[in-house]
Amino acid sequence: MSIVFVPPLIALLLSKETEKGSPLTEDEVNSIRDNATAINVDSDIALAMAESRGYRDISPDNCWSEWSDFRNEGSD
Repeated sequence: MSIVFVPPLIALLLSKETEKGSPLTEDEVNSIRDNATAINVDSDIALAMAESRGYRDISPDNCWSEWSDFRNEGSD
């Protein structure tokens, strides 16, 4: 079984940051993750969802680090 966020965490964080108008803090990222909607599905379904989405979501376990990396990629 795998936990899948709906919408994906990365999309949710992008939306919240746009709404805020400035970079999210680590506390904000963690709070958004902790309050996000998630479903528990079979691993093969989670993989199919990721493939149909066309991108890999960030890991909830490494949310801040992966979000920071994603944001830094866009500023290069």
